[in-house]
Formats: sequence, structure tokens, C-alpha cells
Amino acid sequence: MFLWSPSYMVYMLPAFLLVILAQLWVKSTYRKWSQVRNSNNITGAEAARRLLGYGNLLQVTLEGARGRLSDHYDPRSQTLRLSPAVAQEQSVASLAIAAHEIGHALQDRDDYFPLRFRAAIVPAANIGSNLGWILILIGLFIRGAFGTQLAWIGVMAFAIGAVFSLATLPVELNASARAQALLAQSGLIQTIEDRRGVKAVLNAAAFTYVAALAAALLQLLYYISLVGGISGRRRR
Repeated sequence: MFLWSPSYMVYMLPAFLLVILAQLWVKSTYRKWSQVRNSNNITGAEAARRLLGYGNLLQVTLEGARGRLSDHYDPRSQTLRLSPAVAQEQSVASLAIAAHEIGHALQDRDDYFPLRFRAAIVPAANIGSNLGWILILIGLFIRGAFGTQLAWIGVMAFAIGAVFSLATLPVELNASARAQALLAQSGLIQTIEDRRGVKAVLNAAAFTYVAALAAALLQLLYYISLVGGISGRRRR
């Protein structure tokens, strides 16, 4: 029995479609709102500096990041890194992205539990995602109870990756909620168009995490059904 079987597509096709839809949504939304100037005519970097000051995040340093849409907040060094397009453009999309990453900085400052939990399971999730399917494959080809046990260990290892995706969703949604509140309270979004654009960019980004979670859960269900089916036939 191979991991890549026709039944795999039955489980994963919906996830593939969701992931593709999410990527298209993000690209089209970013393309649209990166061409719309924000009402304050400030770049993402300028907005980030104002928001860091407004949010009393003076310990956070601002740096550049290489690549397109590579923006992120690093809690280990308390550094906010913005990609060239976001840092230099005076667009509504730049406001949304910069504020979202500052939302993560606020989570870090407030010791937000879902953020801490996600960070704690990163090493185990990386190992489990890479090792899990290997253990499943080996277990399926080994006869007897040991092979079955090894395959189930692989399933449990892979499940940690699904837990990571599940933990990521509330972290990202909360960061977006903080971003919108911070932008409104600081006065960096003043028009309906600003507000509509920021919400559109953040909603599109959030959907990518929903798609990733769906993919992780459906793949886990496939492995459970595969190992469970093999286990049942071996017992008979």
C-alpha cells in the first residue's frame, strides 16, 4: 500500500483547491490595494514607526527584509522586518501589512498565550511533519504488531504539525484584529476606503491560514484512515 493512492486525492483535492483560491485571493487583493494610496500619504515604514510609538513598543527595532511579502516580526530579537515594497510604498496594503506584524509585537509584549504555545511547539512540529510520513511508510511495509505501532507513531508525529496549524489561526486572526484597532485608534486610517482596504488585505491573508489548517487536517485524516485500514486487515 502506497501513501500516494487515489484515495489521497479524495481527501486532499478540497484542500488543494482552498490553497490555490487563497493564493489567488491574496495576490489579487494585494495587487489592488498596493496601488491605492493611503489617506495619510505615509509609507509602511513610516506607519510602523508611528504605530510602534503609539503602542509603546519602543524596544522593537525596525529593519528591512529581503524578498516580496517577506514581512515578519521576530520575537526572539524583538525586530520588525518589512519588505522593500511594504516599507517604501504609500499604499493601503502597506499600512495593513505593517500593522499586522506590529499586532504580533503587541502579542509578544502582552505574553499572549496562543503565540507562546505556537512558538513552543515549533521544533516538535518541524520534526513531526518531516519524520511522520517516513515512519508511516516504513510501518506500512513492516509486518506484524511492530509495523502497526510504528505507523501509528508516525501518525501522532504528523499530528503535531496539524496542531501547529490549528494554533496559528487564532494568533493570526488576533494580530489582524489588533492591527485594525491600532490603525483606527492612532488615526492612521481615516477614510472609509482606508478601512475597507485594510480589512480586505487582512481578510485575504487570514484565509491562507484557514486553507493551511484544512490541508493539514485532511492530510492527517487520510493517514489515520490509511493506517487504520491496514491495521484492521492485519488483525484479520
